[in-house]
Amino acid sequence: MYTPILKTLVLVISVAILIGCETNEKDENTAELWLTTLDRESLLEKRELDFKVPGNSEIDATITVDTSKTYQEIDGFGYTLTGGSALHINNMSDAARTSLLEELFGTGEDQLGVSYLRLSIGASDLDDAPFSYNDLPAGETDENLEKFSLANDTVHLIPVLREILEISPDIKILGSPWSPPVWMKDNNDTRGGSLKEEYYPVYANYFVKYIKAMEDEGIEIDAITIQNEPLHPGNNPSLLMLAKDQAEFIKNHLGPAFEENNINTKIILYDHNADRPDYPISILDDPEAAQYVDGSAFHLYGGKIEALSEVHEAHPDKHIYFTEQWVGAPGNFAQEMSWHTENLIIGATRNWSRNVLEWNLSADENQDPHTDRGGCDRCLGAVTITGDEVTREPAYYIIGQASKVVRPGSVRVASNEPENIRNVAFKTPQGKIAVIIQNTSEEEKSIRVQVGDKKVVLQLTGGAVGTLNL
Repeated sequence: MYTPILKTLVLVISVAILIGCETNEKDENTAELWLTTLDRESLLEKRELDFKVPGNSEIDATITVDTSKTYQEIDGFGYTLTGGSALHINNMSDAARTSLLEELFGTGEDQLGVSYLRLSIGASDLDDAPFSYNDLPAGETDENLEKFSLANDTVHLIPVLREILEISPDIKILGSPWSPPVWMKDNNDTRGGSLKEEYYPVYANYFVKYIKAMEDEGIEIDAITIQNEPLHPGNNPSLLMLAKDQAEFIKNHLGPAFEENNINTKIILYDHNADRPDYPISILDDPEAAQYVDGSAFHLYGGKIEALSEVHEAHPDKHIYFTEQWVGAPGNFAQEMSWHTENLIIGATRNWSRNVLEWNLSADENQDPHTDRGGCDRCLGAVTITGDEVTREPAYYIIGQASKVVRPGSVRVASNEPENIRNVAFKTPQGKIAVIIQNTSEEEKSIRVQVGDKKVVLQLTGGAVGTLNL
């Protein structure tokens, strides 16, 4: 016979079980949709969709996801944290900076989940002036790199990185140089010129010094590219590095230096436009160089995104990365959201890329700072920072459509592409299926997504992008 207390306890437990069953049932019968429309009426707006679907007569297109066919693993989605980006973030008040960084790098429902960052090794053109970690008076050299110093990075970049790592300790970081120290170059200038062959071993050690110095600051460099845009010596800073020279540098200097110093940081080739797949392929064709190389990186200011698959097919054992694409100020939201989603978020990942990075994380309302003699004066940040005020720009939402749901460790799986319905699908580490869908037509479409025996229908207005998590 139950006592009153025991009866009450049984009733509470029974209700808890029923609530739990109802909650689980709801979770199993609904999918999440993160929606962005080109009119900005919806910006990463979360909706819930029921798995109960209407008949075929109401469907314009069907996406069938086949999880038995797998492709590349995903490392992450994010931005370049330029020196200028770090400056603006670091100059915010403590509360505003913390709030912004948690929004960008946290993984909560109202956070973006950025999971990959690119840094410049030394200055990029979005610093206020060019610099390296071994700048010397004219005529001097330092072959032992005794004067190597991260001093410039300790002012803004490293403090911001430390805060980011507190929020996202597993974020992957890629370093890319725009120029070696000028005393290593044949024109003694930050802009253009080539690396003198006599300094190949010194420059290899410069990379080693950088990786170890950042490690001493508590920052792990997951990968480096050897040169940002090696076929574009007109930027400031910049360097011309032909494929044959990059191959020589890797196989006889950088690779052996990493090996000798037990550096596990990945070496990634090229880091330039998709119009020259022959550049990385020619280096990977050399087994002495290829043994040290993890993969190839691309931008899309020239060429077609399908070139990434051409490189993959030539060397399927090497990885593919997408490391830069800008949005020009003032930024046309509809055009940028459409083009970048189709070509990068969907296009690059369907062509084997393990990441997608936009350029750059932040700028001010004047797109400052930038270097003279070639620095970008129209590069719109993912966020515009004016004091403590933050404006979210197109690249914020472009990356957010992927980074919120497609977490590192996700694996791309097969999906068909009906007419005007671009998409890419992933199996996430949580065992969910994420499908990024873009309606490239001008009319609203009713789209069924089928994964095994699960079916869900969503409506996308013309141009809209939706990320489905089911």
